Amino acid sequence: MPLEIERKFLVKGDYKKDVFKAFRITQGYLSSTSGRTVRVRIRDDKGFLTIKGKASSGGFSRYEWEKEIPVDEAQELIGLCEAGVIDKTRHLVKVGGHTFEVDEFHGDNEGLTIAEVELGSEDEAFEKPSWLGEEVTGDKRFYNSRLISNPFKDWKDKDSFTNIQTP
Repeated sequence: MPLEIERKFLVKGDYKKDVFKAFRITQGYLSSTSGRTVRVRIRDDKGFLTIKGKASSGGFSRYEWEKEIPVDEAQELIGLCEAGVIDKTRHLVKVGGHTFEVDEFHGDNEGLTIAEVELGSEDEAFEKPSWLGEEVTGDKRFYNSRLISNPFKDWKDKDSFTNIQTP
């Protein structure tokens, strides 16, 4: 069974000087019920359909199945998704033996930047770069599927999560 194991962090500093690749992502959810999500994503000129299961108690791991689909089919499916679309730029940053995926959100989630690192096990050690902020693994407010229904622009406490970045 495919298992995704990741840790998620807010970003508090400048990571962009170390980016080796970036791409725009648009995604919507056909289903975002508690315990499972069905996501449609367009990344550059490729489409993807992803099913994710319920997260473990600490939020570190969950079932994930993903299949590439034609981009025109992904565009059609986004039209069937629940209200709201995630728009973000994903930056890839190599740190030690891991690649961090740093998502800079746009639109209703502008001002939010989150870094994720995928691991081989929940207790795998990894190097933490200086721009990594507070860990938010398991905090459901930061799940992309929740950011559609409760976007960052509407958070009353968003100032405490606003990223401090240098240009």
